[in-house]
Amino acid sequence: MSTFNIKADRAFTVIRKYGFIFTLLVAIGGLWFPKLGLLVIPVMIGLSLVSFYKGRYWCGNICAHGSLFDSLLLKISRNNKIPKLFKTKALSIIFLAAFSYKLISKFLKVATLYGTASFFDKLGLIFVSSYLMVTIVGGLLAIVVAPRTWCNFCPMGVMQKISYKLGKAAKVTKLTDEKVTASKDEMCHKCGKCSRVCPMQLTPYTQFNEKNQFDDLNCLKCATCVQNCPAKILTIVNEKAAEVLDDKICLDGYENRQRIKAKIIDIKALKNDIYEYTFEFLGSTVVNYKAGQFILVRIPSDEEMFRAFSISSYNEGGKKLSVTIKKAPNGYGTGIIFENFKVGDEIELEGPLGNELIVDKNSQKILLVAGGIGITPFIPIATDIINSNNNIEEVTLIYGANKEQEFIYINEFKSLEKANNKFKLIPVVAFDEQWKGEKGFVTDYMKKLNDINKYKIYMCGPPPMVNASLKVLNALNVNKENIYYESA
Repeated sequence: MSTFNIKADRAFTVIRKYGFIFTLLVAIGGLWFPKLGLLVIPVMIGLSLVSFYKGRYWCGNICAHGSLFDSLLLKISRNNKIPKLFKTKALSIIFLAAFSYKLISKFLKVATLYGTASFFDKLGLIFVSSYLMVTIVGGLLAIVVAPRTWCNFCPMGVMQKISYKLGKAAKVTKLTDEKVTASKDEMCHKCGKCSRVCPMQLTPYTQFNEKNQFDDLNCLKCATCVQNCPAKILTIVNEKAAEVLDDKICLDGYENRQRIKAKIIDIKALKNDIYEYTFEFLGSTVVNYKAGQFILVRIPSDEEMFRAFSISSYNEGGKKLSVTIKKAPNGYGTGIIFENFKVGDEIELEGPLGNELIVDKNSQKILLVAGGIGITPFIPIATDIINSNNNIEEVTLIYGANKEQEFIYINEFKSLEKANNKFKLIPVVAFDEQWKGEKGFVTDYMKKLNDINKYKIYMCGPPPMVNASLKVLNALNVNKENIYYESA
């Protein structure tokens, strides 16, 4: 079973990747050359000034110790949940008081040497010893608990929070303070990924304010959540930009989002690691979902979290739906689903959501491109196109797999092809010498379509497939406005 916290890359800039060199230079080199400790003085001044305008931005983007924790020690860290004790205000105050007392005491003692040859060496050694202490204690906590454990009660972090509060009181932060911001809270999958990758183990997805911003004093503004958001709805902007963003975002496909009580009425094994789960809505609930949308399934866990799955059933009556789930290697959410979900269990859904794969029925030609588990939304999409009144004259589905036995729902698509002459199925196999049909990747067949510019193209599959397809379509000069996609 996968653990909740994920070791995601946090070193996005040169400073964050190699800033730890400064830590080693001062903490270790300073033992031989004490004056190196004097370099910490502009650091303390800098973080105090930056935090006045931008909160704990320094911690997440410039701090040399932060670079040590995130760039080096994350790789060998146990990355466990940070105990609540380390997050308490009392511990922060105690450490700040102890640090301040010790620092002032040393300053007063060294001050008596002012004017002597050893003054600057002794002064530098004060900072060297402090840096070495943080490196040792913070480093051990980083390995044994989690990389940013120290940062929860770091005296410098507390000073930054105090400075930030003063900046907010002075009302100078509205334009300078950039926060994690969701395009729209309604578009959040509540998957918990932002929390799972957060260095401070915060929970942005449960705490967006009325302006869709995450306003937590401990947020490092490090953009790790932004980089890892599956829905790609996060950014880091100031309050004014957040208001503009809020006005621009269209909620088509998300306007009917609702909490749904449902019961599992069927679990069908499709392949060894792929199952189809069918949910029936409880009571008088009717959910009018569209072909191409997805649904959120709540995961029974200590943390509130959902998983997003494409709806693989055609809507008939709005009383039930199916999703097809592939167990991810070491997957936290799918692991819980496969181990715990049983027929008869009552679960919670949320949705329907999404507009990326809702087909424009005024188009004449439609090209569907699927890979792996990404085939699931195209079952209701193809069925809906064939069964509804529309202007579509031709639907081509390119379905890629590594080997023939990996195809799912292939018989259903073959039946659709036989039942309606405007639907065409093109299975493509990459690595199977026994396969008699189209060989290679979906991109290979896309290149054979002479009139590909006449299609509206909808793609769903693993990110490598989607990315490769986008490159091919760009090379073929396909209008970007005709391309829609979702990663599976």
